Amino acid sequence: MHQYLFYIGDFPIRMYGLVLCSAIFLATGVAYFLAKQDGRWHQHVLDIGIYGGFAGLIGARLWDVFFFDWEYYSHHLLEIPFVWQGGMAIQGGVIFGVAAGIIYCKRHGIDWLTFADIVCPAILIGQAIGRMANLLNGDAFGTPTGGNFGLLYPEGTLAYKTYGPVPLWPAEVWEGQLDVVIFALLLLFRTTSHAKGQALCLYAMLYSIVRFCLEMLRGDYTEPFLLGLKSAQATSLGFFIIALAAFIYCGYRDRHAAAAVLKQKKKK
Repeated sequence: MHQYLFYIGDFPIRMYGLVLCSAIFLATGVAYFLAKQDGRWHQHVLDIGIYGGFAGLIGARLWDVFFFDWEYYSHHLLEIPFVWQGGMAIQGGVIFGVAAGIIYCKRHGIDWLTFADIVCPAILIGQAIGRMANLLNGDAFGTPTGGNFGLLYPEGTLAYKTYGPVPLWPAEVWEGQLDVVIFALLLLFRTTSHAKGQALCLYAMLYSIVRFCLEMLRGDYTEPFLLGLKSAQATSLGFFIIALAAFIYCGYRDRHAAAAVLKQKKKK
């Protein structure tokens, strides 16, 4: 577990930033592969990846600041841009990144919902690699296991500062692994007959379930946010409900449209 790769003079090159950039590049590469395999809009993936990547970084930071750590940053406003210290919320990154992609698609006449269905599995690759960055940086850590098993973080990390030299649950490691599982499930789902928008909704539902459950082991923030739930649990619950409703609606809309087409053909 190394926070720094090397130094240029007194300036540290952090593993966190390098791995996070790799997550964006590789997720964009996987999205390009999926779009080219589908045969539509692959020439736009690189541009969307750039815009979505920058928007995602901004959204991830702001989400963490205002939803998770505002009590601290409200008294340290100048530290808000210090992303190298850690503190990037995936939920905010996905929302801002997807919003940037939607704006791009609308400006270029692309069906953004169909495009999102095609490339949404690639988001999980970015998230999984992003959790590697958290592990190397010693943030997004778990609570103490209470035994002689778990992750031991070195001095200088936020995890060590919070709990000291005690074993912690590998919350960020398990989330990265489960992201890969969701990635595979989405690829399998795309081989089935489904309505437009349902792949994106399934991504939101599955990740929300994973995040909600793993938050029970997270130790980097423990204060309840709403109804005894942590902030990430409350937002995950909200996203799941919205995504489930949208999944059902997309299926209904698709069946209704198919029935209307069939009825029109019978009239002819």
